Amino acid sequence: MNSHYSIAVHILSLIDSSAEALSSEFIAGSVGVNPVVIRQVTGLLRRSGLLNTQRGVPGARLTRPPSQISLLDVYRAAEAPNSMLKIHPHPNPACPVGARIQGVLDDVFGQAQAALEARLAHITLAEVSASLKQAG
Repeated sequence: MNSHYSIAVHILSLIDSSAEALSSEFIAGSVGVNPVVIRQVTGLLRRSGLLNTQRGVPGARLTRPPSQISLLDVYRAAEAPNSMLKIHPHPNPACPVGARIQGVLDDVFGQAQAALEARLAHITLAEVSASLKQAG
């Protein structure tokens, strides 16, 4: 599992909190990754309609107010996996548990994923930014 989702939330929160145009190098320093990773993730955010960027020009901008960007929007933009929970792929079909475990866990994991997405849909970037200000 990659960390593009948490990086995407970090990037959007940083852009929301700054009045200045931020370079990918500056953002990379805040996130603690290579600027190439920042450019990859900002590309995902741009293609999903959450950011406006211009090649070679620092200063990505949010496309809508932070109160209108849910963490589910960011989750989907960052191409997070369809499910955070994965089932091991090759259980032994001759085993009574191995033969049934995938069906049982598919149901449980599907419910957990739905709950995660429902919760993310109710949290906005504005709330994340407000929590960051309170924490500081």
